[in-house]
Amino acid sequence: MAISDKYRRAIDEASARLVSRAANARRLSVEEIAPRVSPSVEKYLLKAGGDISSSEVGKFVDEIHADDLCLIVACERGDEKAWEELVANFDSTVKSAARKIAANAEDADDLASSIWAELYGLRQDESGSRKTKLAYYSGRGSLGGWLRAIISQMAVDRFRKESRMVQIEETREFENLAEESSNNSNNDHIVSHAENPEEILADKQTSADVTAALSSAVASLEPQDRLILKMYYFDDLKLKDIAAVFGYHEATASRKLVRVQNEIRKSVERSLKAHHGWSDNEVKKYLADTAAGLGISFEKMFAVLVLAALVQDFVLKNVL
Repeated sequence: MAISDKYRRAIDEASARLVSRAANARRLSVEEIAPRVSPSVEKYLLKAGGDISSSEVGKFVDEIHADDLCLIVACERGDEKAWEELVANFDSTVKSAARKIAANAEDADDLASSIWAELYGLRQDESGSRKTKLAYYSGRGSLGGWLRAIISQMAVDRFRKESRMVQIEETREFENLAEESSNNSNNDHIVSHAENPEEILADKQTSADVTAALSSAVASLEPQDRLILKMYYFDDLKLKDIAAVFGYHEATASRKLVRVQNEIRKSVERSLKAHHGWSDNEVKKYLADTAAGLGISFEKMFAVLVLAALVQDFVLKNVL
């Protein structure tokens, strides 16, 4: 539902109070905070129906944890200092929650590592924006409590996934799935880890353009950035293992990986337009449309393409 002007004014006024009462508002403005407050007001007050007064809206927003919400919004805006504080202040909370849920220490470490990747957002949408769980924090509860809830949900999701795999094995549904796959007319859309760009992109010239642009982007990376990509895409290392190699926190590994991914994507877009004659429309839509036509996510296609570029880069440096 559209929020009326009356409620909009109440939200803006309450958001201004929220910023002023935060011990550290992270230099955020009302214009940056109000859009995060509005969905909560709509979800918890307005959708319930009834005649809600402006004072009730104000009271609701006044109960939001100001410092926690400002910290999260700053992290979403790419504030590195905010990220450092988030990790420093809540890493022990995350690890403690993981230890209480996981079956053993190794699973606990893996779970704790995964949440930082989920919070920072390793996946991207078609526009290149990061998909992160931070967007779900409303500030209605404490940030520590919300992080513990996220850990619990991730543990449940993993348990369900693993249980489903066990069930499939026990009931021999793998054979059924294989038979369905062989009878599926779209089964040529299945992409393996080792496929190259020519097998993913239908048009050879498009494939050649993208491959050249990616190869150039990967080759231009700093040696450490290229090594991080190799570890993640080629060696299948987890973020905590990559972080251990370089001696920093897994949350830092998440940020570095996302930064490198974004650099590659921007470099590829520039190269396709400047050196291969692609239009803005082709750059923005073609790859995502191709991924959708193949029945895979853009993220997976990007991973496969980067893997191919890494392999080519490795061959050129070590064989030729």
